[in-house]
Amino acid sequence: MEAERLFLGFDTSCYTSSAACVCVNGIVSEHRRLLAVSGGERGLRQSDAVFLHTRNMTDIVKSVLSEVDTARVAGVGVSVCPSSRENSYMPVFLVGRLIAESVAAALRVPVFGFTHQQGHIRAALFSNEELISKPFYAFHMSGGTSELLHVDEKMNITVCGGSTDINAGQLVDRLGVRMGLSFPAGKELEKLASSASGRGLLLPASVKGTHFSFSGAETKAARALDNGADPADTAYSVYDLIARTLAKTINNAMSEEEGSPACTRFLLAGGVASSALLRSMLEKRLASSGAELHFAKPRLSSDNAVGAAFLCMDSLMNDQAVKG
Repeated sequence: MEAERLFLGFDTSCYTSSAACVCVNGIVSEHRRLLAVSGGERGLRQSDAVFLHTRNMTDIVKSVLSEVDTARVAGVGVSVCPSSRENSYMPVFLVGRLIAESVAAALRVPVFGFTHQQGHIRAALFSNEELISKPFYAFHMSGGTSELLHVDEKMNITVCGGSTDINAGQLVDRLGVRMGLSFPAGKELEKLASSASGRGLLLPASVKGTHFSFSGAETKAARALDNGADPADTAYSVYDLIARTLAKTINNAMSEEEGSPACTRFLLAGGVASSALLRSMLEKRLASSGAELHFAKPRLSSDNAVGAAFLCMDSLMNDQAVKG
């Protein structure tokens, strides 16, 4: 009986180094490490991130390869750029690409390049297999992206909405750092919001069709904090704003499909979408809307190489590369 094939994946995004191995039955091995950001800072320069990835991936790749039978590896997948947009590029992804091509050459197996965005969506599908081979909408909500995407039966991705200024993750991180939280601030800000005694101020949700804006809300929240607003109540207001924004966008997306049945399936991926508080708020707001919400497993919502590994598996099993 032929041994089950294995598929490796690598991803070196802006703030996470990761490697993974999967098979048709699930995740075999997965390791990741956040890039260190100094206190009070709201991000990293690409040059610093490249250095940190190079240091992190040395141990991460060793850990994953020590847990798998490399003789069974059939292919390697890697995130090579942020998205399928023209000229989409970040130097950090070169680290993962170099490692992927080196490992593939050593194992004499093919290597497939994908977008980081494709990886997020494919990782989210691991716990939402019922969406595979069906058209659906996907929200990619992170520090680098807040987009509404349409994904067809062949995993072709079309951007059909999103933020016109800052991203949801930037809103969370900027206000979180302003409150003295460490970067990235999502987990700490959510914990703070969950302890709120009041609902705080109502931040304006700016939504036009399937596009939205967060910069005005950031300005209002920052001003409130400077004037002595309670941090916990303000944190709650931030998540309430994101939930109201996504709910309005989802309702608008379903109503804009004139002349054809509305697509009611929505998959939420990305670090911001891992928030249990946000998920609860959104589910309550859309309970009677007809929208069918699907969420990635919390651990697979944030940046990881699992999606690239599964995309590699899909490509080899379908005998073709998945295109974004």
